[in-house]
Amino acid sequence: MTVNNTVERETGTAGEAAVRGELVRVLFGDDHRATHGHWRRLLTTGPFRRRAGLTPEEQLGLAYERLRTLDSTLDSAFRLAADPVALANLHEWISPVDTALATVAGIHYNLFLGSLLDHDGDAGRDLSEFADLTRVGTFLCTELAHGNDAAALETTATYDRAADGFLLRTPHAGAQKFMPNTSTAGGPKSGVVAARLLLDGRDLGAFLFLTPLTDATGPLPGVRIRLLPRRMGSVVDHCVTSFGDVFVPRSALLAGPQGRLDGEGVFSSDVANRRRRFLLSIGRVTAGKLSMSACAVGSVRAALAVAVRYGSHRIIAGVRAAERVPVTAHRSHHAPLASALATAYAMTLLHRTVQRTWTDHDESNRAAAERLVAVAKAWITWEARTVIAECRERCGAQGLLENNGLAAFVTGIEGTITAEGDNLAIHAKAAAEMVSGQHPPRPAAAPAGRELTDLAFLRDLLAAVEAVQLGRARARMREAPPGDALGRWNAGATAALKAATAHAQLRAVEAVTEAVAALPPGSAARERLSGLGRLFALERIAGNTGDLLNEGFLEGRHISELPVEVDRLAARIASVAGPLTEAFDLPEEWLADVPIAGAGYLAAYDDPQGPWHRSGTGESK
Repeated sequence: MTVNNTVERETGTAGEAAVRGELVRVLFGDDHRATHGHWRRLLTTGPFRRRAGLTPEEQLGLAYERLRTLDSTLDSAFRLAADPVALANLHEWISPVDTALATVAGIHYNLFLGSLLDHDGDAGRDLSEFADLTRVGTFLCTELAHGNDAAALETTATYDRAADGFLLRTPHAGAQKFMPNTSTAGGPKSGVVAARLLLDGRDLGAFLFLTPLTDATGPLPGVRIRLLPRRMGSVVDHCVTSFGDVFVPRSALLAGPQGRLDGEGVFSSDVANRRRRFLLSIGRVTAGKLSMSACAVGSVRAALAVAVRYGSHRIIAGVRAAERVPVTAHRSHHAPLASALATAYAMTLLHRTVQRTWTDHDESNRAAAERLVAVAKAWITWEARTVIAECRERCGAQGLLENNGLAAFVTGIEGTITAEGDNLAIHAKAAAEMVSGQHPPRPAAAPAGRELTDLAFLRDLLAAVEAVQLGRARARMREAPPGDALGRWNAGATAALKAATAHAQLRAVEAVTEAVAALPPGSAARERLSGLGRLFALERIAGNTGDLLNEGFLEGRHISELPVEVDRLAARIASVAGPLTEAFDLPEEWLADVPIAGAGYLAAYDDPQGPWHRSGTGESK
């Protein structure tokens, strides 16, 4: 493998440290110690170090124990709940350590406490018991028969004028609340429960109601909680929960622009559409999508750090009889990891862009910001599944063992793909909005003289892929028989979904391009990041060369040059894979708890009574 001469000149010991510092700032920001440092430091402390041999029940208990430890380190639980970027950063670091902790923390701080803060902010509720975790919060929206169509949920909250409160009721089995962590594990719990507000026989739509669920001994009267079968991945205590005329006071309604009920029992709302009322009520789900993306990027970086380290010190037989080489010397081993590194950098930088977009949005561009959050969540978590599976496979049988961590990443990523909106559902919704909305300008088809080494050209090619697929989706939908809305969507769905994927890839390349431009010209950090961006873009373009050639965006020579350039970039990136993963800034304490992340990993399997510890006379050496 060869390295660019500029990189070779600048990467001595001191130079390499400087390059690492530049890339850390690229990935985490100039103020990374302020924005990420607290969560990173937690990973180095005793309560968050890896503990081997725990039963699932002990793992669950540890997750809640860690939640309380985490809470004790906060200057304000309310400040965390109010800050979607801080919440996402939290998930980015704790997800590789404990997927159950990431789940219960996200539910408590974002979905539960965040919903309380977002609605009824002037109601004067005392939230101290939730801030100090005297009571753990959970979020009950999804029902057994209603997931992505949660707006059609069937749990009811009937207003009782005489008692000035609501009776929560589960009308049938399909309306049971599904999945949240409502068992007695972790201590007493309350939930914000999504239910249809029934007032004098009128269905006013779904709203959230603050509802105590359990005390120290078990479910409260009228609340039924049954553990679900253990699911793959996280050990979280997910349950089915139902209500038998459970009374909550009028103040339990989380009020806001979506709706409020005054002391006379008069309902008012600033929003006429019932579906829109519901979406406003559950607005915290968007911040949850950001956190799911964060879980994915954090887990991907951790998996790559382990796989790259293992590949460098897993020594195997070479081509010659007496030769021994690290397994990563083989192109078949290091090329997939180089590709995964390019994806990890691209998805991390896209995630940062999405965070900024969401925090900076206003009402005029809220829909576009929500769409980008959804597209990014789906694409990032799907890509994370691919990268994590590759890392696991590159570690062979070692990667299957729980003590090496990768197995938990393999199963844990499935939860992020489904949580806060199943990927395919939110991807399809975003794709439909893109097709029906205003299309971006179609790039000019002018490939003459443009080269695959030019990141700007690759950016334009991905923009062309999006434009081609959007145009195809619209054309196919126009050709569908009139009067059949589902048939019309089905006709264009394949191309529309490809357009949404291309949009995520395009925004990722734009994020990398922006970061490259901010680095000093000619620097090793800029060269490496540019190479990562080009490899990422080329591999996405490779699956679309037919369309791009047919539409005039590529020349014939580009088709034959593309695999050569991919191979060249993979070799260059693989030669600095170790330093590239060091920029992920994972604490050495965390890596030390993963046997195969260390060169002496065989010691983790040593047998003190093994024959190699004995002399030829049978005595211990």
